[in-house]
Amino acid sequence: MEIEADGWLSGARRCPSPHCDARPVGTDIELLVIHGISLPPGEYGGPWIDDLFLGRLDPAAHPAFGPIAGLRVSAHLLIRRDGERVQYVSFDQRAWHAGQSSYRGRPACNDFSIGIELEGCDSAPYAPVQYRALARVVRALRRRYPAIEEDAIVGHSDIAPGRKTDPGPAFDWALLRRLLQSPLETAS
Repeated sequence: MEIEADGWLSGARRCPSPHCDARPVGTDIELLVIHGISLPPGEYGGPWIDDLFLGRLDPAAHPAFGPIAGLRVSAHLLIRRDGERVQYVSFDQRAWHAGQSSYRGRPACNDFSIGIELEGCDSAPYAPVQYRALARVVRALRRRYPAIEEDAIVGHSDIAPGRKTDPGPAFDWALLRRLLQSPLETAS
């Protein structure tokens, strides 16, 4: 697995989102933000996450969609429950995933971060295949963007405390760290 010259992940399904723009000139990518998402809340599968990030979520399709249907949001990458990787924004571009945020006193995390969504919710365990896929992606990202240090892999809740809770208490940070240290995870 590798990041191609245009900032897209090899092997990922591409669904280019209009909700992105250029990063500020001279900005290094230094942060990786892990998110959790399910649409409708607590349900998995279906086209709804794609629809949200592509700006075509039907507010009439589910009662939970009304308040979010008009949002202009995106993530760089989604890892579905079965491990499928879907990329919406080139890693070289700025995705609109973090919102009002701050990391180590530095605001506007979208400028210098990559956002990866895991299909899931705060209270339910993520699938083992998602952790393996995430570890492979993180390794590829750190090869391409060496300014992302090991301690700069955080949850959305870490950069927007009080506003966001994802990826939630069910996310196994210790497992991710073990996978990142395992030589078995170098294969794609």
